[in-house]
Amino acid sequence: MKIAFVIGTRPEIIKMSPLIDEVKHRGINYILVHTGQHYDHEMSQQFFTDLELEKPHYNIGVGSGAHGEQTSMMISRIEEVLLEEKPDLVLVEGDTNAVLAGALVAAKLHIPVGHVEAGLRSYDKTMPEEINRMVADVCTQLFFVPTLTTATNLLLEGVSPKNIFITGNTVVDACQRNLKIARKHSNLAGEIDPRANVLTLTLHRAENVDHPWRLSQIVNSLLELDDLTIIFPVHPRTAKNLHKFGLYRKLDEAPHVQIIKPMGYLEFLLLLSESHLVMTDSGGIQEEAITLNLPCITLRYNTERPETVEAGGNILVGTTQKKIVNSIRNILSDEDLYRSMKEASNPYGDGTASKKIVDIISEIESRGELKIEAPDFITGVTTTKLISVDQDINVSKFEDKYRGIVKIVFEDGKIIFPEPGLNLKDKLVLISGTEL
Repeated sequence: MKIAFVIGTRPEIIKMSPLIDEVKHRGINYILVHTGQHYDHEMSQQFFTDLELEKPHYNIGVGSGAHGEQTSMMISRIEEVLLEEKPDLVLVEGDTNAVLAGALVAAKLHIPVGHVEAGLRSYDKTMPEEINRMVADVCTQLFFVPTLTTATNLLLEGVSPKNIFITGNTVVDACQRNLKIARKHSNLAGEIDPRANVLTLTLHRAENVDHPWRLSQIVNSLLELDDLTIIFPVHPRTAKNLHKFGLYRKLDEAPHVQIIKPMGYLEFLLLLSESHLVMTDSGGIQEEAITLNLPCITLRYNTERPETVEAGGNILVGTTQKKIVNSIRNILSDEDLYRSMKEASNPYGDGTASKKIVDIISEIESRGELKIEAPDFITGVTTTKLISVDQDINVSKFEDKYRGIVKIVFEDGKIIFPEPGLNLKDKLVLISGTEL
């Protein structure tokens, strides 16, 4: 078996790192295809070296550019690589243009796609990431989802539960793996006062930093929070717009705000681990925060990581000054609330997602099912029915009886994932088959 990893941005490389380790540890043949969507120095060989990963076998180097230009170049070059290497499986992670291109090319070449962190939905199609993950999931055969919520999203879109695997999120594996590496090479203990209430801030999303009113509201809230030490590694796009809208100088002159250059991943991971709070508009940092037991304030009106909010470790505050300030003041003044956010149960698992994913792939490959072939039988007309079950019977036996697939199970108004051994008595079942 040969696996092709298609990666293009820092978050993808980070989240794939423990999975690459697991594949390598088991002696499975693999190739790394780096699209070069992030093209700065940190995305060069140095970043792979820092994470103790080998150099990518292919570096397409598409760089920046318009979405269409960037994605079309990826599609063309990835196709060349896959035709040459002929992998048995293509693994993609997340919601970037590299994910979209890799999944689409593989599907067109009839190579199975495994989507790591599949099923996330913000239900906001103005976000390019939402389009990328939805299209990638259309092309996917093996859906490695982090939580029951993400599995449910796919069930409601008609994906067969036979192809959905709840594994947890490799972000937990990656934080555990990479924090150890970070502590070997760096130490922030002498740079951060342990008595200070350090709030780490990241801000980069276009809907925030390209919007003068929203950006000014965020800046005003930072100025008002003068009892905190705010460390702000500023993204180049954000810095540009802070200058453009006349806001940079206000922050720069505030004694409690430290504007610094963008940090390397390992150094930033250390900063998060030693912070009191994090405020962000990043999706990945919402995951890292709850993994590191760090209360998170998210500068967005929606999130594709709702599990972090439901678990109690994350609060969506939007971008208005009053809401931001009041939320942070409330967290800092209420010890019980702060502790509950810090101790929120991690919905993304225990750090074994990578092992589970490789176990699943290996089992499917051993059964000879890791392939895409045109059907050689007449399938008949598929019927879908909603059935109320009064028998003492599990999903597997119910499917055998009705010669169909249990797509969704409902109980007391809630959706339950149809595990094979789930007892269906007194539940509503949506089942599809050709002999119903």
